[in-house]
Amino acid sequence: MMAAENIQGAPVQSAPRDLAASLQAASVRFGTFTAIEELTLDIECGSFYTILGPSGCGKSTMLRLVSDLIPAASGDVTIFGKTTEQARLAREFAFVFQDATLLPWRSALKNVELPLEIGRNRGIDIPVGSRSPRELLELVGLKGREDALPHELSGGMRQRVAIARALVCQPKLLLMDEPFGALDEMTRDRLNLQLLDIWRETGTTILFVTHSIAEAVFLGQKVIMLKSHPGRLREVVDIDLPEPRTIAQRDTPEFNRYSAYLRNLLETC
Repeated sequence: MMAAENIQGAPVQSAPRDLAASLQAASVRFGTFTAIEELTLDIECGSFYTILGPSGCGKSTMLRLVSDLIPAASGDVTIFGKTTEQARLAREFAFVFQDATLLPWRSALKNVELPLEIGRNRGIDIPVGSRSPRELLELVGLKGREDALPHELSGGMRQRVAIARALVCQPKLLLMDEPFGALDEMTRDRLNLQLLDIWRETGTTILFVTHSIAEAVFLGQKVIMLKSHPGRLREVVDIDLPEPRTIAQRDTPEFNRYSAYLRNLLETC
């Protein structure tokens, strides 16, 4: 592991923290194909983790394993001390996919309200956060666009609606599968900054898949590097950059040092 360092170069000592998720020797198989093999990893509450690795290393599969979308063939996965099924039923986590997956006939506000509406219709007691759907749209920078339909919004705006929808039930863990991958660089930079603001304000633990080394360093307190064939843990890298993060940090020697280290790791995965 590449230890975070303070100004004097001494390792930073982190106090023990509660776990949002824990994977213990977890494996995933699709028929005879092993997608993830004996992955052991602890995710600390309140932290922002980014996930890097070569294509086919199991980044998205790992998120789907944590979110109870696919089962573990062996090993153990817990979310806040619960099984993944128990955590899903308790609405402990939410998932933001690569595509915003908004209902095209519903306004931005109505899309954010959808999880609450589904819960009411099914008689499910959905936990409601301290912010209303309208307030969440304001939090993601869409005040004034509440009545806009998805086709009236840009790609970045649609993803912000998807993030607000994910936050409406106040999840303690937010899983994000390359949500900004299809966006242009300037839009991605703006959403990176906004996502960090949301993370600091809500205290939600975030697991964020990306193919961009720069994005992984900029967003992550820790970077999970996976290696492929089959997917396994290569290393967890602590990122010790000043807070709050700024785009200008991407031109600093510290940022470039982390990027170079991760690039070298990636070449060996």
